[in-house]
Amino acid sequence: MGKSRKIKIKRLADEIFEKYIDRVSNNYDENKQLIDEIVVGSSKTIRNMLTGHITRRMNQGLSP
Repeated sequence: MGKSRKIKIKRLADEIFEKYIDRVSNNYDENKQLIDEIVVGSSKTIRNMLTGHITRRMNQGLSP
């Protein structure tokens, strides 16, 4: 039951990462502002999970 949310978050974060690769950075706060612009109407928890996944992926050097 809890696993489906994590899968959806990762999938959405990967889509955002691939679409906005030129605007994603290693900085969590900059990515958080980007997520605020892109994802409208989501909760604070969802935004933070998306931002954390995108930042972690960028820091690891993973590319699409």
